[in-house]
Order: sequence, then structure tokens, then C-alpha cells
Amino acid sequence: PIAVGSACAWLEGSLHYGGLIATLGAALCIQIGTNFVNDLADYLKGADNNNRVGPPRAVQSGWLSPQQMQRACYVAFGLALCFGIYLSWLRGWPIVLIGLLSIAAGIAYTAGPYPLAYLGIADVFVFVFFGLVAVCGTAYVHLDKVPWLAWWLAIPVGLLNTAILAVNNLRDQRGDALAHKRTLVVRFGQRFGRLQYASLLGLSYVTLLLLAWHTTQLWWLIPLLSLPYAVLLIARVNAREGKALAPLLGATAKLSIVFSALMLMAMLLMKGLT
Repeated sequence: PIAVGSACAWLEGSLHYGGLIATLGAALCIQIGTNFVNDLADYLKGADNNNRVGPPRAVQSGWLSPQQMQRACYVAFGLALCFGIYLSWLRGWPIVLIGLLSIAAGIAYTAGPYPLAYLGIADVFVFVFFGLVAVCGTAYVHLDKVPWLAWWLAIPVGLLNTAILAVNNLRDQRGDALAHKRTLVVRFGQRFGRLQYASLLGLSYVTLLLLAWHTTQLWWLIPLLSLPYAVLLIARVNAREGKALAPLLGATAKLSIVFSALMLMAMLLMKGLT
């Protein structure tokens, strides 16, 4: 999301290098802090136990105590706030709002009285914060405004990142159900989860088709080069369940990176021809 938002700003004619570094630092720290909270909260709520099918968790495995992980959360979010101070000085109160909401969402994902992941609405928040907020917020840091193109590009980025969560929920359905973690897959079943995954990937490509049609710029079709890989991933998700789905989280993340890189290539070509 940071790369796509920055490339969008560059295409619009402006790139703030200090803002880029600070945005990347803040985003990484918020992501790390969110993962730390997830590790701690899932352990305390019983979602992480000896029956876990995902990769090992630090608290559940005994590598860190709950108190140590809690301190790690404070450090990660504290560092994010340090980057946010500079960004707020650069672009004002909208950055303060974005930063505080991002940290709050990261904590509320699995912690607090009404954790988003346990209510089955985390997918919406992943799309919003890993798509719309991240891409458009990054563009705002560079430009002091959000161009219409940033909104367009934020949609496929958010959809692909949400697809990573969809695979995760498919893999963890049984354990989540036992822990009363009411993800969409727990609520509606494996068939729904597979359809959700295919829809998220498919809509990412449809968005670019619409963008190419709207702008009459065929360069936006370049990310379609990754479509065969997406089709392969959909087939694999449909053919696997449980622990066998674990490698597809990383594979879906790779698709997101390749898709974004191809969007960057499209923007580079368009910039070079203007």
C-alpha cells in the first residue's frame, strides 16, 4: 500500500522522501504492534492452544510471557507515534486522525470487549485500513490531497490484502469455532470462505479493467499478467483445507506484491510517455 500510494503521488507530480520514510516506518510499527496484540489476545482468549494449525505464536509457545508481549506492544505502537509526530507536523490533523484510528483498529482487532476478529467483521476493517487508508493516506502525505487515482488503486490493494485474511480464516475454522471466534468462515462455512477468496481476487482484476476503460489507458491492464497465478491460487484454495492451506497465506501475499509491482510498472510507463 505504501509503494502504490507513493507511486500514485509521483505520477501526480510530487514525492516527499521524508514523508515516505516516516509513513513506511509508522505502517510497519503499527503492523508489528497489531501482530503482537493478536498474539497476546488470542492466547488470553484461548484461541491459541496446542491444537493450533497455524505457525507458532510467541506467548502460546512460551517464548515470551504475556507481560513481555504487552510491553512489546507498547514499544511498537510508541515507535509508530514517534513517526506520526513528524507526519502530523508535515500534514496536520488528518494524519493524527489516521494514525490514532489505525492504532485503535490494530488493538481492537483481537483485544478489548468487542474484538473485530471475534465478531466476524475484521474483513471490512482489513480492506479499509490495508487498502483505502494506507494507499490514500500515503498519497495525502506526499500531495497534501488525495487524488481520485489513489481511491481507484486502493481498492485492488485492499481486496488482495483481505484475501490473505480469508485464507487464514479458512485454515483456522475449527480452532476459531472452538474459541468462539465468529469469523465469516465460522459463521457461513468453508464454501462461503472459498467463494469469498475467489471473489476478492476476481474483483481486484475487474477494478483495473474498469480503470482502463474509464481512463482509456491500456497500461492499467499490465497487472493482468498475474492473473494465471491468481487462478492457480483459487484452485489450490478450493482443493485444500486445514493445515494444508497454510502455505497459501504467503502465496496470496506474494500475489499482492506482484500485482502491486505491476501497477507500479504501469505508472512508470505512463509517466515516461508524458
